[in-house]
Amino acid sequence: MTLSERKKKILAAVVDEYIRTAEPVGSKAIAQSGAFKCSSATIRNELAELVAMGYLEQPHTSAGRVPTPMGYRMYVNELMEKQKLSLEETEDMNRRLEQKLRELDATISDVSKLASQLTDYPALALQSPVAATVKRFDLIYVDANTFIIVLMLSGSTVKSKLVKLPVSVDQAMIQRLSSLFNASFTSITEEQITPLLIHSTERAADDTMGITSVIAAFVIEALSERNTPTAFVSGENRLLSQPEFRDPDKAHKLMSYLSGGGYILPPGEGVGAESEVRVLIGPENVAEELKDSSVIIASYDAGDNTRGLIGVVGPTRMDYSAVAAKLQFLAAGLSRRLGGGEAPPEGMHNKLIIKGDDPNERR
Repeated sequence: MTLSERKKKILAAVVDEYIRTAEPVGSKAIAQSGAFKCSSATIRNELAELVAMGYLEQPHTSAGRVPTPMGYRMYVNELMEKQKLSLEETEDMNRRLEQKLRELDATISDVSKLASQLTDYPALALQSPVAATVKRFDLIYVDANTFIIVLMLSGSTVKSKLVKLPVSVDQAMIQRLSSLFNASFTSITEEQITPLLIHSTERAADDTMGITSVIAAFVIEALSERNTPTAFVSGENRLLSQPEFRDPDKAHKLMSYLSGGGYILPPGEGVGAESEVRVLIGPENVAEELKDSSVIIASYDAGDNTRGLIGVVGPTRMDYSAVAAKLQFLAAGLSRRLGGGEAPPEGMHNKLIIKGDDPNERR
């Protein structure tokens, strides 16, 4: 069933008031706003129909109404006013962003701290890694049962490991393996190190002791570690200031999930193009710990063919428009400074990528 314009306006008024007060909204509050030229009785009937349709719910018989996840989704998709940041806000955010980049060298953790400070919600920052490769192998012979693997990885990271063997090996074998690994295992990704490549190297070295497999396993481990994205979370304790998280158990559950590096997007799923903002409301989140929360995410160009992600987590009652505007501005600023992107057009509205079905098709 399609919502009438009056129902849409009443739903938007309920969401706006609930975001502002965190208290259930009654027909009297809607009528007193002066935005509707109809009686309180008419508004009560409309509210009752919105409850029946699944956009609102009534916590108690005598209480007002609060939005459901479906109501928030309709609000985000169609009803909320897109916010433009004021001149004072943009100047303040630019100043703070410049200061962070200048003082702290733009580390990912600094990005999450800044996002948390600007939105007053817990924030997470994640940078997608570039597929690492080995630039050079050095295998250093120590004695008949010991050698050292030294890897120079792309990005000038060095990894090393002391290997103790249960069998004796001569220096010529270690030198031969060093040459073969430099010839066949450099400038390739973790996925390209196949059993066939390992087996052919083992045969070329005439290695019957399994040394090739030991070296290859360390290479895969080192590349996998470099290819795993690192998430930084800041401001988890900001949840405690929200009425929805006054229950210590509920707050602790979500704070523990965030502090433990829990993803706000399903692993391997991207956010989309630069300057777009994505909203996940309540049950739309995959993680059980986020089912009573909403997540707003933006991506930015981090340079060197990498993309970064910044997101905030808060109650479903969060001010979606304001948070989206701030995250979009922050992402655009980071892209401009780290990736060489262009400045966002003045007065640019948020472009939202919405996950979830059309509310009208859910019933």
